[in-house]
Amino acid sequence: MTTPEQPLRPMSPHEEELVRELARVMLVLPRAVDADMMREQRLPLSEYTTLMHLSEATDRRMRMSELASVCSLSLSGMTRIVTRLETQGLVGRERCAEDARGWNAVLTDQGLARLQEAWPAHLSSVRRHVLDHVDAADLTRLLGLMRRIAT
Repeated sequence: MTTPEQPLRPMSPHEEELVRELARVMLVLPRAVDADMMREQRLPLSEYTTLMHLSEATDRRMRMSELASVCSLSLSGMTRIVTRLETQGLVGRERCAEDARGWNAVLTDQGLARLQEAWPAHLSSVRRHVLDHVDAADLTRLLGLMRRIAT
């Protein structure tokens, strides 16, 4: 936010280059990992991420709205993903015990097995597209920068 005392400052060429590269990474990286996951596992990244978050949740269950939020999706988008996973027997849906209006997505044993089967392909893709390009010293610094930017 600018004030009359502090006018808007244009980006330097170096800053502009950083912003453009960051935008490119935000578009290219998920597409690249998704393509790898589809080719190797026939599992879209959005479905893998949903299974992953459910596997990490208490009792392998999350309220649909919370799951949508952690996956950076709309509730309707998450509903479509959970419906697809449900038809494959990987996820179930249950009414929330605390609030009968809400629904929980629940990872099934079959869903956990599918996640474990797909995990090596995801790890390989993330290593190839990200981690293999960052040395240990830069990793700590990059992690700190990403956290600051995200907050």
